[in-house]
Amino acid sequence: RSSGINAEYGEGPLAKLQIIETTLLNLVNFASLVATNAARFKLVAGEDVKLLEFGLRRAQGPDGGISASRYCYIGGFDSKSNILAAKMFDIPCKGTNAHSFITSFNKLSDLNDIDKTINGCPCNMEEFISICQSYKDKVCDLLKVNAAETIEGELTSFISYAFTFPNSYLVLVDSYDVFNSGVPNFLIVALALHQLNFKPVGVRIDSGDLAYQSIEIRKTFKMAAKHFGIEFFADLSIVGSNDICEDTIASLNQQGHSLNAFGVGTHLVTCKSQPALGCVYKLVKVNGLNRIKLSEDPIKTTMPGKKVLYRLYGKEGHPLADVIQEDGEPAPEGRVLCRHPNLELKRVYINPTSYKCLQKTWVKNGKIMEPLPSIHEIKKLCENEIGSMRRDHVRLLNPTPYKVSVSEAMYQMMHRMILEHTPIREME
Repeated sequence: RSSGINAEYGEGPLAKLQIIETTLLNLVNFASLVATNAARFKLVAGEDVKLLEFGLRRAQGPDGGISASRYCYIGGFDSKSNILAAKMFDIPCKGTNAHSFITSFNKLSDLNDIDKTINGCPCNMEEFISICQSYKDKVCDLLKVNAAETIEGELTSFISYAFTFPNSYLVLVDSYDVFNSGVPNFLIVALALHQLNFKPVGVRIDSGDLAYQSIEIRKTFKMAAKHFGIEFFADLSIVGSNDICEDTIASLNQQGHSLNAFGVGTHLVTCKSQPALGCVYKLVKVNGLNRIKLSEDPIKTTMPGKKVLYRLYGKEGHPLADVIQEDGEPAPEGRVLCRHPNLELKRVYINPTSYKCLQKTWVKNGKIMEPLPSIHEIKKLCENEIGSMRRDHVRLLNPTPYKVSVSEAMYQMMHRMILEHTPIREME
């Protein structure tokens, strides 16, 4: 139904526009904050490393957890551990077992449902246990591990998990001892799965020195691949978690590691490095008259009037700057003077090879103007836009500020209004 609001420029009856202010800012602020945070993680991790969102337990309530999963995916994460969000938004869902699951098992006799079978598996639980046991001495001899010292309860949990999820066997290996129990027990079950024509996925480490452990685990996987003649074992996934933040990933990249993926939770969904985003929503025109709000802090002085936003591109295809123009100004062509909104001497001429208008009308007079993009299309758009930026603009340390400028006409109109609305003080 028509609301009288034109979303093309945020135009409509003043009272209605004031009513939707809180709703609009709530939707824009959190979404932009979380998606941007996710994109920063993707930039530091690199294209070849997968990112798994593990943030539901730390999110700001169930609603925050669900929406954060959506925005993290848009920002560049590959999958979620949040099953409901995955179902609601049609995004991949991945995860591992939990330490509590592993430590809940004590010995092989805990697997009392030995006649149990699952779809696609040519044997029952009892037969699967027997296949696993047949590999125990072979694996322990290869890795020079005392078979008697491996934790039977851990092996039991891996067997139970693998039998239930034979196509997604990815388990934690740091519940007891990574190299003397976790990795050997993982390989025992992985070999049994391979014998039954299933493909194990890999391991997750959630504590300790992630760089060192991942490198040593990779060596073990390569050794097992060569010894047992199973080539893909060399490339089994190694997922690192444990309070991962941007600096952790950057440090691991500098040290060198063999991780295929990171599981990120707290620092992702809570945006720990910057917990809030300060987007604002201000009146800029009423009854045909431009309006302005002044402040002793120049950054809080609003830009009056109806505006159009353009992005200017250089010859290499990278964005050079965004320029804000008054509505009705011609599109930028040729040599464009771009000015800092507040600092008179900060100005630059730009000779763009191309430009595009960043505003697009989705809703007009209460009607959706064209089909809304899917979440996968939005994710791809985000990826392409960030990918077009110069690397110095998006680097982790001391990034080059990206220019957001105003046109000459916009600058003159804005500063004329500042003078008109700034009282001249008298002194005696």
